[in-house]
Amino acid sequence: MTDTRKPNPADRPFVVRRVFNAPRELVFNAFTEIEHLVKWWGPVGFIMVSATIDASPGGTFLYCMKAPGGPEMCGKWVFREIASPEQLVFVSSLCDAEGNVARHPMAANWPLETLSTLSFVESHGKTTLTMEGIPIGATEAERHVFAAGHESMQQGFAGTLKQLEDYLATL
Repeated sequence: MTDTRKPNPADRPFVVRRVFNAPRELVFNAFTEIEHLVKWWGPVGFIMVSATIDASPGGTFLYCMKAPGGPEMCGKWVFREIASPEQLVFVSSLCDAEGNVARHPMAANWPLETLSTLSFVESHGKTTLTMEGIPIGATEAERHVFAAGHESMQQGFAGTLKQLEDYLATL
């Protein structure tokens, strides 16, 4: 029997790609080493207040940052897979300063957790980063809110990844 159901648009993963003029190992390290992450990670204009990382399966990247003239916001990644320098897989969430998962302060139906897969492919000294995210353990309403946020996330990650591009150019 053939499954004729159409895919639910709410289950479409969020995907962003960017090419960096840097070797794959350096781009990978920029996502796994604290001395790099604190210099570029986060929305444009935010200031990193604190950050710790244990880049190993089961380890976490826990960070807090401050919005310009706004409140402090924290997030964390819990690493599932690390295949240096090809791929990172982690669960991403907003959290409190102690790392307890928390709701998005401006979007009550935002998924609590997102499974993120980052792939790094090098060609001719440049690295293509592909980031893919999909809500996990989310309600249908949360999946719809996530899908509706794809365009906004594209814009946000464009700024964040531009910060990474600028940072890599200084190394």
